[in-house]
This record gives sequence, structure tokens and C-alpha cells, in this order.
Amino acid sequence: MKTIKLNNGVEMPMLGYGVFLVSPEECERCVLDAISVGYRLIDTAQAYYNEEGVGAAISKCGVPRNELFLTTKVWISNAGEANAARSIDESLHKLKTDYVDLLLIHQPFGDYYGTYRALEKAYKEGKARAIGLSNFYDARFVDLVENMEVKPAVLQLETHVFSQQRKMRELIKDYGTQLMAWGPLAQGTDGIFTNETLKAIGDKYGKTNAQVALKFLLNEGIVAIPKSIHKERMASNLAIDDFKLSEEDMETIRKMDTGKLKVDFNDPAMAKYLINYDKNFNPNK
Repeated sequence: MKTIKLNNGVEMPMLGYGVFLVSPEECERCVLDAISVGYRLIDTAQAYYNEEGVGAAISKCGVPRNELFLTTKVWISNAGEANAARSIDESLHKLKTDYVDLLLIHQPFGDYYGTYRALEKAYKEGKARAIGLSNFYDARFVDLVENMEVKPAVLQLETHVFSQQRKMRELIKDYGTQLMAWGPLAQGTDGIFTNETLKAIGDKYGKTNAQVALKFLLNEGIVAIPKSIHKERMASNLAIDDFKLSEEDMETIRKMDTGKLKVDFNDPAMAKYLINYDKNFNPNK
């Protein structure tokens, strides 16, 4: 498994398995399947409501904990230093582990300054091997980072062939922050699986559109966490080490970038939706 070294020296797999929208009932099975086909990076979050399933899977999978790279994220309803610290301990309990490899603030809302201080404390106490952010853009990213001691090791953003995050990649480079792509297959939209440009490239190598799209991201130095509940697709997404995209292929795909995002975190309506998300979607409330 290809890895990348984060700004604090921690090695992180370049390709992982994400469990967004994987139901709590299916999560354990899906994560066990993902680990069995070779994934070692598993990405979850408090707001996915399936940390228990991930924890059950990693405790049963037979792979030593130090060979797995586990990511979770602190949700808005747990914002603030004290609340976030408490929620981090709850996540560790659900995940059946003493530490996570990467701990992120999920959204740039609420008292995320206090939340980040809790992340820094967790990092110093060994509860997280690396910390970072998710969905922080532009000035908000810079403002937080410039006022915190530990620079984020990772920034997770919507990133795929149709939105390649070139501006943010340049911005975070100054801090040594690694880009991690959520929705690396555009969540199956915009005809990504039938796109003729990707298909023409894939046909040269006997690869699918999804495999080409993921290979492109890795070649650009971007960590990707595709999600599937089907074991055969999990395996297919992982099977991209046996071919190389030419520089011509890479330039062709770079031209597919529209810069348009599916989720606008500067939209007030989106902010209200996310702030109330836990109240509306938490199956335990």
C-alpha cells in the first residue's frame, strides 16, 4: 500500500475506505470486507453514527491495530474545548481503541477554535497521532491555522476529477498540510462512471472509469477514500497499482476540472442545515 508522510512524520496510506452513509447495521460487515481486500485506512466520523461498527470490525479483523490507520471527526454538536474532549473519549470507546491515527474537525461551524485546542491536547496525550481539519476553506483555514500551535497534518475536502482543488492545494502547501479527498468519485454523479474521457483512457489499460479517476488523484499526491458497500467494488477501487497514467493522460484529466463543488460551505442555508444535522439525523436521539 502506497503511503505519504505527513508534516509530523506519520505515514498515511494514500488510498482508504470511507464509511459515509454506510448504515450502522452494515458498517461492521463493510469494514471487515474492506480490510479483507487490503484497505488499511478506514475513515469514519461522529456524525456518521457508525463508529461502533468500525470499532467492532477492527477488533475482529485479525489485523494488528498498528497496521491500521483510523480516522474520525468531531461534529458541530460537540464543538468547544470541553465538549470536544469529552466526545473524543466517547469516540475512542466506540472505536474500541486507545488512539486514532487522524482526528479532524468535521465542519467549520460552532466553537471550532475550542475544538481545535481539544484536538491539540488529544494529540499531545497520544490519543491522536495526527490532527487536522475537514471542509475549511480559504481565509477560515488560514485564520485558524495561524492561531494554533500544531499545524493541521491533513485537510479533507470534496475533491475529484471535476473539482480538483488547485487553489486550496496551493494554499495549504505553505503549512505542509496534506489534502485528503472525500467524494473522490464525485459521489457517483456527473456521469463519472460513463464519462467518455475517462473511458478512453481506461480502455488503454483495461481499467474502469473509477480506477482511472482514483489513480489520477493519487498521482496528484491526494489521499482518497472511496466508499462502496459491495466487496467486489471495494477490491476494484483498490486495484490501481498495476498501471501508470501517462503525462498526456494526466493533462487530459486536469482539463476536466470545472472548479464547481457539490457542497458550498459558505452558503448560509448549508450552514443552518449542518448545525441542525445532529438533531435531525442522529438515530440515537
